[in-house]
Amino acid sequence: MSLAIWGDLALASRPSKLVETFEELNVAPELTEALASEGIEQPTQLQETVIPILSKGNNLAIAAAPGSGLMVSWAVPILERLDPEGDTVGALVLTATPEAADRLGESIARLSMVSGHSVAALGSPWSLLHHARIILGTPEAVLKEVAEGNLNLSSVKSFVLDQAQVLERLGTLDQVEQVMDFIPAEAQRVISSLPTSASVSDFISRHFRRAVKIPSADSAPAPNRGQVRFRVSSAQKEEAALAIAAEMLADQTIRHLLLFCRSEDRAADLGDYLTLHGYTAGAPGDTSVPIWLGIDALTARTSADGIDGVFVVSCDVPVDPDALDRRHGISPDGVVIVRPRELAHLKSIGKTTGYETVPFPPPAATPNSLQQLRDSIESAIKEVDNEAYLSVLEPLFERYDPTEVASAALALFRQRSPQTKPESPATRQSNYEPIMTPVWAKLFLSVGERDGLTPGDMLGAIIGESGVEGSSVGKIDIRESHSVVEVHDTVAHKVIKALNGTSIRGRAVRADFDRPRKGKPRVQDPQ
Repeated sequence: MSLAIWGDLALASRPSKLVETFEELNVAPELTEALASEGIEQPTQLQETVIPILSKGNNLAIAAAPGSGLMVSWAVPILERLDPEGDTVGALVLTATPEAADRLGESIARLSMVSGHSVAALGSPWSLLHHARIILGTPEAVLKEVAEGNLNLSSVKSFVLDQAQVLERLGTLDQVEQVMDFIPAEAQRVISSLPTSASVSDFISRHFRRAVKIPSADSAPAPNRGQVRFRVSSAQKEEAALAIAAEMLADQTIRHLLLFCRSEDRAADLGDYLTLHGYTAGAPGDTSVPIWLGIDALTARTSADGIDGVFVVSCDVPVDPDALDRRHGISPDGVVIVRPRELAHLKSIGKTTGYETVPFPPPAATPNSLQQLRDSIESAIKEVDNEAYLSVLEPLFERYDPTEVASAALALFRQRSPQTKPESPATRQSNYEPIMTPVWAKLFLSVGERDGLTPGDMLGAIIGESGVEGSSVGKIDIRESHSVVEVHDTVAHKVIKALNGTSIRGRAVRADFDRPRKGKPRVQDPQ
């Protein structure tokens, strides 16, 4: 790519913000340089807000998710406030999965190369595992190390609970509470969660007292600006962008792809990758090339003004509502490439900005004759809150193609589903026997229409929390303040026990039998 083009892009890389550099946030020069070496040169809105608050020693509850600059916002103040010397644990970060601990640990370790802090993640190969100043791990892994006498948390100065909504979905918040019993009361505490359910809010009020909340309150509803489509990809962003380029440019109505990246380095790498595959890239507005590379949306908008057939692609998820609106307000056609863990962030800034976020799946490779099954899966994608499960599955996405993971999950589901076996002549009875129909129990659940509940939410919660088969769930009746659900008699107690105390659509659930079935006694708990 020519130097002239990069001169134009360099001018476009400085959006109008009050804070232009991390030095303006009083971040140490060596850490500022370490961030720049990772392509992180300008603070996001979240980092502008969070870093000064944590640098003063406050507790903090952050309604944010990966994609917003979340890790840097709490990691930089920890590195600056924590003495790197010593072999006791100075900071503890709890994560939902070992893979998340390893990924965050690597990111912090790259920054700590200049600060001198030792870092280790439980559950993966790290040196000095029990002598690091910063430890990351799941609640289960931390409790195991504490119980075996390998980990002493009495010296912790900073405690971070990362993505509490995923821990809640996995049912491990009680383990988090056990870990926090070992954390000194004076330790600084940080929690992130998006969305923040009623259960997580209660957890914050009990364990993060006097915490500053970011954002402090919900803003007024934004005007409807249309839709922003997203494609979830576990592959490298360059590969995902290449696939979209090939797909979109095959459409004769699309003449240019405007690809946005956060930094010049990432844009340069992407341009080289696309050129290697035959797609010539240049600056926005260059009608001689099909691919445009943009950094600042305001400059790109001016350059592309009056040119038809532009398709906008955010290769890096926009960090805040302003970035989303500036980029995708250029053209009604576009897509955001997100990793599974970034989806909650995109939906949040979409809601704040006034955009409805909708899936933009890749074209189907082959036709599927099981249309009913496809419709059920599509309904679950649209109606069931599955973002936490995406985060849990992400380690598999990094090793296998997502279609392989989905196919394997579907195969397991089909194996577990009751199969109807055809009756052979040899097994037929000479005397007619009536077909045994299932006996249904009606359950009362204390969530309803007022909570924004849909039948898909309810079905997903019952199956996900109790592990019963979908065929064991019958009619789902969503009412104003509660719901009545029919389940097989044989699993009724299991469903009640599994759902009690959980959260659906942000409301804690109380589950019980709706009423005794007429003429039949209540089923007795076998335990």
